[in-house]
Amino acid sequence: MKNVLIGASMLGTILVFAQKKDSANTKSIDEVIINTYIKKDSEYSNKMPLKAIENPQVYSSVDKTILENQGIYTVDEAFKNITGLQTMWTSNGRAGDGGAYVSLRGFVSANSLRNGVLGAVTGTIDAINLEKIEVLKGPSGTLFGSLLSSYGGVINRVTKKPYEQFGGNISLTGGSYDTYRAAVDINTPLTKDKKLLFRLNSAYTNEGTFQTEGFRRNLAIAPSLSYKPSDRLSINLDMELFQMKNMSDQTFFFYSGDYLQKVNTIKDLNLDYRNSYLGKGLTNTGRSINFFGQVNYKISKSMTSSTNFSTSSSYSDGFMPYLYFSGDDAGSIYRSDQSTRDSRKRSLNFQQNFNGDFHIGNLRNRVVLGFDYLRVNNNQNFYDINGFDRDAQGNSVPVPLHQPGFDYTNFNGAALQAKYNAVAGNETPYIIKGIQENYAVYLSNVLNITNNLNVLMALRVDNFINNPGIAGASNSEESKKLNQTFFSPKLGIVYEVIKDKVSLFGNYQNSFKNLSYYLDGSGITRTPLPEQANQMEGGIKTSLFNGKVSSTFSYYNIKVKDVLRNLQIVENPQAQVQDGTIVSRGVELEINAYLVKGFTAIAGFSYNDSKYTKADSSVSDRRPNTAGSPYLANLYASYQFLDGKLKGLGFGIGGNYASKNKIYNSADGVFSLPSYVVLNASAYYDAKKFRIGVKVDNFTNQHYWIGYTTANPQRLINAVGTLTYKF
Repeated sequence: MKNVLIGASMLGTILVFAQKKDSANTKSIDEVIINTYIKKDSEYSNKMPLKAIENPQVYSSVDKTILENQGIYTVDEAFKNITGLQTMWTSNGRAGDGGAYVSLRGFVSANSLRNGVLGAVTGTIDAINLEKIEVLKGPSGTLFGSLLSSYGGVINRVTKKPYEQFGGNISLTGGSYDTYRAAVDINTPLTKDKKLLFRLNSAYTNEGTFQTEGFRRNLAIAPSLSYKPSDRLSINLDMELFQMKNMSDQTFFFYSGDYLQKVNTIKDLNLDYRNSYLGKGLTNTGRSINFFGQVNYKISKSMTSSTNFSTSSSYSDGFMPYLYFSGDDAGSIYRSDQSTRDSRKRSLNFQQNFNGDFHIGNLRNRVVLGFDYLRVNNNQNFYDINGFDRDAQGNSVPVPLHQPGFDYTNFNGAALQAKYNAVAGNETPYIIKGIQENYAVYLSNVLNITNNLNVLMALRVDNFINNPGIAGASNSEESKKLNQTFFSPKLGIVYEVIKDKVSLFGNYQNSFKNLSYYLDGSGITRTPLPEQANQMEGGIKTSLFNGKVSSTFSYYNIKVKDVLRNLQIVENPQAQVQDGTIVSRGVELEINAYLVKGFTAIAGFSYNDSKYTKADSSVSDRRPNTAGSPYLANLYASYQFLDGKLKGLGFGIGGNYASKNKIYNSADGVFSLPSYVVLNASAYYDAKKFRIGVKVDNFTNQHYWIGYTTANPQRLINAVGTLTYKF
């Protein structure tokens, strides 16, 4: 830790010296090249336009050109460019919770925001309509609430907007593992005065697998319409449809057992990396449909109004097979399924913001006053076959992993459906049902005390209502409506040591989570307090050489209190008490550089130390099994010829490192996924009317695993080429 702090300090000193030496001879980066410049400013991190250098919150962003150069066409894959973010679980399309999950600062996070409002997607998110990804770091409940944020951060998708000229492109992609894709981006004015504009982004993608069974088919349709009747009024309407038919990625679960004393890493199990251990027909269909509306009105020179409305709907139907180890000496597995049938989750979000930029005396104030209403309607239905393989007495039995000639394909769609048909009418599905409502008012102000010093102060008041609405449970305590009000503050300070070039920052950020009723040690039902997280953070930001080199270094400390923890009472195994504590602290360093003409680099390093400081005796002082790898690093470097006969030709190489990930971490055993380094390369030729690109991912053919208390094998070496025609 000490070496990291010293290194970051030296880096800042070197960059400041270099800025002073060369700034007079440095041209604007936009005069040199536009398509590799990473614009770090954001309108969403504090719900107001702020330069990155004056923003007390840490955030990372990656724009569409970087993704295009890397040959990336999904948001999930784009995450590899985000410092301190680790993918834990790929999307499976299941309604409500089927999206990808990542680790940020030791906490599980998911996609939830689109242009600053609700925009959840439970399947693979195609990047066809993506302008930029922003990841806001740390607890962000003050401006985004508890239902759309996590303690680790918030992921926000910034989408493409219609523009005033006719144009677009069509692209075709093909490559390894039966990958083929067709995509289109068409933009056109609908009226001669160009006040009414339309844009359509759409793509269809098919992907196979490196294993014996598996596939993924995705359809994305994203039309958008903008209307500007006057200079003061603009109206935007958008829709997103993501439809996914797939066979879920192979997933292994791990439970406590004697085998955890004999093995401690996935490599010890000698799995066949290319064997899915599944048969055909285990498919699921998932769908997400989002609608968005926005009305922006300029009230005066210093005051604007933004009215936002969004709806989000997810649906799924089909199988979700999974595997878990039996713990016997033979290394056997149980094969099971958790299906959904006509499972749905619908959400509605209304948000009204008033933004002001004005002076009181000599003090500049940038203010946002907002009201937010969020309604979530759950109707999720889960059906289980817990143990597909049974003996003559009906007991669940494991199947061997290493028996030559064993027919793993007998676990297939037809056989599993027959199992469900045999118990039809006597099933006891797990149902998530009910309505959650959240009303919130928030106020945030950035006050410029001097030209170099600004202070951000914000406060949110939330009223959360949870009405479970479970049929047949009207008399139980758990079915009663929960109504809670919570205050969430935020404070940030930025001092620009060199105006617009180097700043020191610090922040206090808060977030919270409303919990369900729980049973205490006496078996009495208790109403929980909202669980809450508080972060203290400080660091340095730079924006040098007219924006060509930007960097952020920060140290954070997050403390989560009022966590429900188990009491481990034999007579009452469900007993809990709300006094648990989790502490997560760490450092992050991110650098975005346009060092010489045509050369771009993105680099990041993070270290996270997360542990339970007060919890069950089995996990106390241990890293949570959902915290991910403590050490992460990412790098991407590219060079593009901007002049001469090779103008438009570019190359890129990059990779990611993750240290060991403890997916089971308890006093009765530890099980880890090994560290890994994955390397990727790309090349492209970008001309006025066409573009040719090729990428090779995991070109060292690394066998590696990710996991969210699970083990999920990742794709081996694969190559994909894309041809794009521009018009």
